[in-house]
Amino acid sequence: MRFASLGSGSKGNALLIEAGDTRILLDCGFGLSEVSVRIGRLGLEAGDLDAIIVTHEHGDHGGGVAKLSARHEIPVYLTRGTFSGMDGEGRTIANPRFIDAYTPFAIGDIEVRPYTVPHDAREPVQFVLSDGAARLGVLTDTGVPTPHIVESLSGVDALVLECNHDLDLLMNGSYPAQLKRRIAGRLGHLSNEASAELVRAMDCSRLQHLIAAHLSEKNNTPEMARAALAGALGCAPDWVGIATQEEGFAWREIT
Repeated sequence: MRFASLGSGSKGNALLIEAGDTRILLDCGFGLSEVSVRIGRLGLEAGDLDAIIVTHEHGDHGGGVAKLSARHEIPVYLTRGTFSGMDGEGRTIANPRFIDAYTPFAIGDIEVRPYTVPHDAREPVQFVLSDGAARLGVLTDTGVPTPHIVESLSGVDALVLECNHDLDLLMNGSYPAQLKRRIAGRLGHLSNEASAELVRAMDCSRLQHLIAAHLSEKNNTPEMARAALAGALGCAPDWVGIATQEEGFAWREIT
């Protein structure tokens, strides 16, 4: 199994997962032309996708899903709450495949396990994906690392993990007070330290890849995110990968 990011941040998110003959796009916060360019950088075309799975309805994750699905007749898997949050404004999914947060499902060669997270969306989930041998955990757009999240991600072979902000930079920055409270709140986004806390709490004995994702351009730096996760894992900072807004990251293989 291998995975790559088309881009990660407040301007758009999408993660590509491939196992055997199956290719899944996790979220799509990019427009049709942009997502085609970004998938092309990874050697594929949008029409190669077998499915899109959606974490929640916010535009940077779900804004491009409906048009991409319609253009290439790609099935979309999402919760009913996420579907209702996307309904209207040109984002209605024509043929949704409804999922719930507690029932695994299969798409071709990939098993998908949703799990619940605290975030200010209708019915948000995140995912652990497996080809039967390796497990990839994905966690972004989450306010706090709950025990359920720790349990869901423990023992994964690779982890794409939100490191949205440094709390001091956020609180001393230019954002309005209400926005600061939302971001730092229990239904907001994970800080570097909160993500480091999660890494310390979970079983990382099988971890081959750790990628910091969804970094704020104003309230974080790659160096700060790397330092926080490396300190928690006990590895060199340059071992921790970064998913950038413009480039995402290239294919990573789980062996």
